[in-house]
Amino acid sequence: MITFLIRAAIFVVSAALGLIVADLILPGFYLHWNDWWGFVLAVLIFAVLQSILAPWIFKIARRHASALVGGIGLVSTFVALLIAVIVPAAGIGIDGPVAWIVGTLIVWLVTALATWLLPPLFIKRRVDERRA
Repeated sequence: MITFLIRAAIFVVSAALGLIVADLILPGFYLHWNDWWGFVLAVLIFAVLQSILAPWIFKIARRHASALVGGIGLVSTFVALLIAVIVPAAGIGIDGPVAWIVGTLIVWLVTALATWLLPPLFIKRRVDERRA
């Protein structure tokens, strides 16, 4: 149970990092920083949707369009961003096709790197705490 919670926290943190990096480096991709609750809602909506959509889209693509299986992460990131932008209370906005395409790539890349690099840090800390 603890491992599940750690992994969930890592996924939420990686989603936040992906959205923040896209906001910082991409014109047309913005987070509404004046409303902290909107930012939190955008991160949670994106993280939950991403975790639900990725396996679902993978299953559909494997069954009907096997050539798309390699791009599942990008597709699920795009769909999660699209839904997060549609939710009025979420503090995220994306303007223009370039921001949508590049924003999807940035968020996907940062999220993938964070979910790959963060677990060893937290799990190592947890193992060290148990040994002490």
